[in-house]
Amino acid sequence: MSTKVRAAIVGSTGYGGVELIRLLLTHPQVEITSVISSSTAGVPIADGYPHLNQIVTDNLDGIDIEVIRSKADVVFLATPHGVSIALSPQLIDAGLKVIDLSGDFRLKEGQVYEEWYKHAPADPAYLEKAVYGLCELFGDEVPGATFISNPGCYPTATILGLAPLAANRMIDMKSIIVDAKSGVSGAGRGLSQVVHYAEINENFLAYKVNRHQHTPEIEQALGRLAGETPVITFTTHLVPMTRGIMSTIYVNLNETKSEDDIFALYRSYYEGRSFVRIRNKGKYPGTKEVSGSNYCDIGLSLDARTGRLTIISVIDNMVKGAAGQAIQNLNIMMGWDETTGLAFTPVYP
Repeated sequence: MSTKVRAAIVGSTGYGGVELIRLLLTHPQVEITSVISSSTAGVPIADGYPHLNQIVTDNLDGIDIEVIRSKADVVFLATPHGVSIALSPQLIDAGLKVIDLSGDFRLKEGQVYEEWYKHAPADPAYLEKAVYGLCELFGDEVPGATFISNPGCYPTATILGLAPLAANRMIDMKSIIVDAKSGVSGAGRGLSQVVHYAEINENFLAYKVNRHQHTPEIEQALGRLAGETPVITFTTHLVPMTRGIMSTIYVNLNETKSEDDIFALYRSYYEGRSFVRIRNKGKYPGTKEVSGSNYCDIGLSLDARTGRLTIISVIDNMVKGAAGQAIQNLNIMMGWDETTGLAFTPVYP
């Protein structure tokens, strides 16, 4: 009899869902027992994703709480924002562990969620129950948890880039400027003008300027670390590549430190964290160098002339920014090594 944890994936036909399938298929402790889509139930998943032909032969299930409970121990929700608000409480009340990849339970203040996401917020009791699963920073809250809110892609890159400084109160929390870029897969599989080939090819554009919904998530997490909530400038850009996020961050230090001091701080802060890699002085990461992996690579440069520090943080938005981090949370939740099923090198070139 199998002792593997049984996993169901809701939203299996989206990019986040199919990335969960890719990673979980080789996880030694997990068996995928249900792939679920409310829109295409009864259809083989390989019809929409031919690369899964003869790998995943199951038809897609519909959303039925009792059926999910009979098939699964843990449920990953790779659903659009607004869906998990109703679905997560039902799954939790049915005794299932839930890892939610949407933004519905990341923000602890309902009115803030409503302002930025333009949806009515979740029940406060479930907002309180949800553990914010940025593993390297708040992973001590994950073991034994039953409900994880997986961080967003932009916030993962940005918060990890700033965490050592925020936790040590070394920066002016009003000076943070984040210039972030994402590949097109971050927009999901749905059709829209902005991701049309003729629109994005050979193009580079800013979007949601000063109104991106990940802004309060970044501020909330940094505020937890620093004891002081920042007000950040956060600008996002879409670039004509499939995967990857680069978050270039500019901050003013509030005390005099050498570049060597800052490198030592970052290396010490992330010591023992398998998925955060600090580049050597004068070396800066590119998105290709983490593609297909669960790594976050960070480069640093202190400008002695201005006193500002530049931080360059890169991740694969589909892995560390979504499915990989969700599996990392599952590993910690279950008491397994956090690298289980994730210890592979980036795809290069």
